[in-house]
Amino acid sequence: FAVGFDNIDLEAAAARRIIVTNTPGVLTEATAELTVALIYAVARRIVEADRFMRDGRFHGWAPLMFLGKSLTGKVLGLVGLGRIGKAVARRMPQMNILYHDLNRDQDLEKAQGYGFRELDDLLRSADVVSIHVPLTDRTTHLIDERRLALMKRTAYLVNTSRGPVVDELALVEALRSGRIMGAALDVYEDEPRMAPGLAELPNVVVVPHIGSATEEARSAMSELAAKNIAAVLSGMKPLTPVECG
Repeated sequence: FAVGFDNIDLEAAAARRIIVTNTPGVLTEATAELTVALIYAVARRIVEADRFMRDGRFHGWAPLMFLGKSLTGKVLGLVGLGRIGKAVARRMPQMNILYHDLNRDQDLEKAQGYGFRELDDLLRSADVVSIHVPLTDRTTHLIDERRLALMKRTAYLVNTSRGPVVDELALVEALRSGRIMGAALDVYEDEPRMAPGLAELPNVVVVPHIGSATEEARSAMSELAAKNIAAVLSGMKPLTPVECG
């Protein structure tokens, strides 16, 4: 009942001839929508301003109150250009799109004007870094202390993929020290727990793994999961199998 399957022991499943399926595709748009919402929320300091308002501290307009960053004309760096990464890019036409992916798509670059960069170069260039890679041995702590230090001090990091892709303790320190401007997270390294100190930081937006949490997406996920079960029990191939080895 999800796209990611890093929480399943695929070798053990294969050894026991257990069929594993997931629900790709049907939650792409919902996750992309949340990603864009988080980008705007952290760049325009919406959560901070909401809290300020609810606390009764608003006493009138002021020219420097809750200044955020405009995104128009800025650089959006996508770490991973799969289904969700592409859906995010489509929703942000006012930004210049750079991407890093193991599979470079030069046809897409020509058609859409996207720019390919090696990861370190992308981190140096982007005003917003949005992560869209699966969790593997290769991507665990892909964004670590060294790579956070490459980002602009005015940049934001957004993660709606998998928590362990980011070294969360290093992120806390980068946010606390002003090494980067802010972050927005839907996923966490030790989920459901957050790294110590993260919740207290004003320059981070945190939500509880709700990337696919729309009525439409969750209904489609349920239907696809059920169809996979029905297919397997009927002796047919599943619609969306996960390769177990």
